[in-house]
Amino acid sequence: MSCIPLASSFLVLLVLCGAAGASAPSGDDWPSFRGPSARGVAEGHALVASFDVAKGENVRWRTPIPGLAHSAPVISGARVFVSSAIRKSGAAELKVGLYGDPNAVEAEGEHDFVVLALDKATGAVQWQQTAWSGTPKHGRHPKSSYAASTPATDGKHLVVNFGSEGLFCFDLDGKELWKRDLGDLDAGPYNMTDVQWGYASSPVIHDGKVLVQCDVLSQGFLAAFDVASGAELWRTKREDISTWSTPTVDVRPGRAQVICNGFKHIGAYELATGKELWKLVGGGDAPVPAPVVVEDLVLITNAHGRLAPIYAISAEAEGLITPEHEAMIWCHLNRGNYMQTPLVYGEELYLLSDAGILACLDLATGEQHYRERLGDGATGFTASMVAGDGKLYATSEEGGVHVLAAGTSFERVAEVELGETCMATPAISAGVLFWRTRSQLVAVGERAVEAK
Repeated sequence: MSCIPLASSFLVLLVLCGAAGASAPSGDDWPSFRGPSARGVAEGHALVASFDVAKGENVRWRTPIPGLAHSAPVISGARVFVSSAIRKSGAAELKVGLYGDPNAVEAEGEHDFVVLALDKATGAVQWQQTAWSGTPKHGRHPKSSYAASTPATDGKHLVVNFGSEGLFCFDLDGKELWKRDLGDLDAGPYNMTDVQWGYASSPVIHDGKVLVQCDVLSQGFLAAFDVASGAELWRTKREDISTWSTPTVDVRPGRAQVICNGFKHIGAYELATGKELWKLVGGGDAPVPAPVVVEDLVLITNAHGRLAPIYAISAEAEGLITPEHEAMIWCHLNRGNYMQTPLVYGEELYLLSDAGILACLDLATGEQHYRERLGDGATGFTASMVAGDGKLYATSEEGGVHVLAAGTSFERVAEVELGETCMATPAISAGVLFWRTRSQLVAVGERAVEAK
């Protein structure tokens, strides 16, 4: 079932001439979840088509990382930063795959919640700091982790959100600058209030502000903090159920907005004040994917429950909108993603499902180019896709990396193995891909052949 596009010809022209031909961000930093502009794309360098972790082919380095975490690596200058939760007694349980289980992991005792900095060129650990130690207030899903929120950096500050255990800011040499108590962030399904799945929304830094989206069972809010001092600048209440989505910042002439996914409240807020700009109600009832902005188009998807929509909305939307509103460029009500943030690369929109079904749509119209399966149908996919150098990288929970050619035709380039479970979205910097696996950080990039 698809809703009928009712956009005005003016808005359609914006999409055809703006979003569809959008250039990808460039640069060597990957400052937050999904990198520059939260797009999952890095250009300007060649990326490898294949590699072999076991043999070390096109592997720059591999560094063990303690604990269990699904947070992605972030990169600033010559350093890579990761967070983790280290159980003090025994290994943390992790159960991947395509299954449904509402129950949290049994009590795991005390943990150290840590942040690490690694040398981007060599993988050497430069420092490790403990942000918090103790027994976490809430449980987690067996497929989740206590460090599911990706850090964010602006080149001077490093911010990491450990949910109910606090929001922390360090300088890039590991000195703690400030911390904030965000309250009781009890994230779980809205219809089973005694169940805990774990907090996952990542912070975003923009123009001196740290933005956090906290949609949980006992409260819900979007807030901005001063990145230098940690002072709260504004807080806007959100009437929503638990969500696990990271907000996206969009700045354009006459408007600077923070866009949030949701179930009862998909929408945007003024960056300066937190005032609501537009709102859309309904969709999947466990929103996870982050909003994606490409030129004049806002792309929202979610799933779980009755609907799994993909909404393509004008970035200039105002007020309460619906699928029939003129600000809705196009939409599909049952083709959306549950876990993975979609990828826009060139003129195409790519959506990868939990079961490894990859759909390629025309960005401007929503028309489908292809729909193909990655993997064997029994393997789960949680990490979001990334792209660069004409290639798409899709990572399964079992650590299989599917490399595809970008474009309107389905073309496999390679299938390689990381060698262990991978739940985190990779980062890209200066022609190197960084994968966070179950126990290590792996840097993959072309290596010069050594003379014999």
